[in-house]
Order: sequence, then structure tokens, then C-alpha cells
Amino acid sequence: MAFSVVALRRVMTPESVQMLFALAFGFAVAGMFSSGYRLVTDRLPSFNQLSNGPAAATFAVIPLLVVAAPFLIMRNTVLGRRQEGRRFEFVFLATLIAGFWSLMSGLVLVTTLQALLLV
Repeated sequence: MAFSVVALRRVMTPESVQMLFALAFGFAVAGMFSSGYRLVTDRLPSFNQLSNGPAAATFAVIPLLVVAAPFLIMRNTVLGRRQEGRRFEFVFLATLIAGFWSLMSGLVLVTTLQALLLV
């Protein structure tokens, strides 16, 4: 165990550890927002909620969908692979998009938390 930690320290710089943490934090927060929405409204969040036209509820759901998007993309991808037999390339691309989105939202959340703790 100690050898793997030492080897990991040589390979992973502090910046890459921070990026890995932001990626995991982004996915975790996305799942929490999605589960919280489902708990409150008793339905799954979906990108179809944006097609209701210009209404107050549509504008209110935008922040939720921005944060929960990585979870929603991966959920739709896994369901599409199981039910429709989507090709590997599509699943791979969707995973890359969800991972990048999670990384970016995680970085915004981590930076916001750091700024709030310094104030």
C-alpha cells in the first residue's frame, strides 16, 4: 500500500489531484441536485423541461439543469445503451461530454467554496 501511494505522488501533481477532486465533486453535486429535485417533485429532472416555452418554471429549472447535467447525460446514455443498443462511439462521446461538464462545474463549485471560506 505504501508503495502505491509513493508511486502515485510521483505521477500525480497537486494540480491533477485538484482536477480529479473537482471531477468527482462535480458528479457528486450533480447527483445530489438530481436526487433532491426528484425528492421534492416526485419526478425525474429532464432536458425536456426547457421546451415548455417562456415561463417562470422554465427559467427556474435552468440552474438545476446546468448543475445536474453530467448526471442526466450519463443516466440517459446508460439507459439508451441498455434499451436501444446505442453504439460504443456514442456512449464514449457522451461520457467525455459529461466528464468535461462535471469537471468544469466542479471547478466552479470548488472555486466558489474557496472564495467563500476566505471571506
